Amino acid sequence: MAPNSALQAAIDLTAGAVGGTACVLVGQPLDTVKVKMQTFPTLYKGLIDCGVKIYEQLGFRGFYKGTSPALLANIAENSVLFMSYGFCQGIVRNIAGLDKSAALSDLQNAAAGSFASLFSAMVLCPTELVKCRLQAMHELQVSGKLLQGQNTVWAVVKGLVQKEGPFGFYQGLVSTICREMPGYFCFFGGYELSRSFFASNGKSKDELGPVALMISGGFGGTALWLAVYPLDCIKSRIQVLSITGKQAGFLGTCSSIVRNEGISALYSGLKPTLIRAFPANGILFLTYEYSRKLMMQHAGTY
Repeated sequence: MAPNSALQAAIDLTAGAVGGTACVLVGQPLDTVKVKMQTFPTLYKGLIDCGVKIYEQLGFRGFYKGTSPALLANIAENSVLFMSYGFCQGIVRNIAGLDKSAALSDLQNAAAGSFASLFSAMVLCPTELVKCRLQAMHELQVSGKLLQGQNTVWAVVKGLVQKEGPFGFYQGLVSTICREMPGYFCFFGGYELSRSFFASNGKSKDELGPVALMISGGFGGTALWLAVYPLDCIKSRIQVLSITGKQAGFLGTCSSIVRNEGISALYSGLKPTLIRAFPANGILFLTYEYSRKLMMQHAGTY
């Protein structure tokens, strides 16, 4: 029995939310290190130095700064992403002249994921902006770029609304979209390509076990970050440093980083990102696939 489109969308949305939650819980500490190294690269000698300083300054809880907006960001992003992914797969089938139930190639799935990221970027940008500012709040205050008292979610949100209005939440939207579209092409492409590899012995992709799913998810996540990391660095700079005043746009920020700090600055924080990418995205896809399968079985559509 094939699921109707509304039920399928609801299942994809819910499974994406569950996967996004698992992803944050696993990867938040290294994401915090990444954002700090991206926005204040001269303050840290590397991954270990940054991690030690976070612990000395704020204790273990410092690694989980911005967890609330991170959860909101990932739940919102992955809910919309996976719901839109199913919808965009249907669009790709129509464009390719395929039957509604026809399996897509790995390349077609990658294209569907890239299109889906346009929708997820709209809900991700505001929540990720708050998350990044909270993660870099200590450095902003120590450097004198910001006064004390803005280190809570509510304080950041209130400051944004008062100083920049509702559209202030969309600072970095262009760089977010520039990151998301090629990134999720690699993300879903890498995931599906890896699943095809594990299913090459005659198994169906739907029959793969948890280890194969986690490795495939980790491969997809690593492919995403290797492809678009400099774009993410630019986005983080725009979103964090715009709190201190008007920030240059995407091209201006990129030019400023390269001119003043060198190309290597665009890769600050890459190591913790890659370390985080494999387990966090492995858990994301494992949780998504199993929760989706469970809901479809419960609904009698699997």
